[in-house]
Amino acid sequence: MGKVRVAGFSVSIDGFGAGPHQSLDDPLGKRGPELFRWYFPTRSFREMHGESGGETGPDNEFGRRAMEGFGAFILGRNMFGPIRGEWPDDAWRGWWGDNPPYHAPTFVLTHHARAPIVMEGGTTFHFVPDGIEAALAKAKAAAGDLDVKIGGGVSTVR
Repeated sequence: MGKVRVAGFSVSIDGFGAGPHQSLDDPLGKRGPELFRWYFPTRSFREMHGESGGETGPDNEFGRRAMEGFGAFILGRNMFGPIRGEWPDDAWRGWWGDNPPYHAPTFVLTHHARAPIVMEGGTTFHFVPDGIEAALAKAKAAAGDLDVKIGGGVSTVR
């Protein structure tokens, strides 16, 4: 059986993993991208977004390893999108476009049920309204012998 872990998670010295006022224009919140300046120019980040080039070196290696060996992910609802409350419709499919970076079953914590969303590259978003314990049990079952990654945000990691 795999482990449950957090990997490649940026956090400020005062405990913030994103900026305030998350929105469509600011997915990481105001000034949130500053937490990821180390990662954005790396080859692993660029490849994850279908781009070529990028820096190699320790930051790239750390970022690459932070996405390896996982058979399932758990995300808080803010990691999936800025929509609060009931889902108005099925239009929102996440921040990442048709091919999210997870490539494995991904369990989204929410208070509002929604049908799973099958995406390109092996990612299926499952919406879990029953709490973190239920999401963890489902993620462990889906991951098999691989690890489960708690992908954020900070409240979910806690």
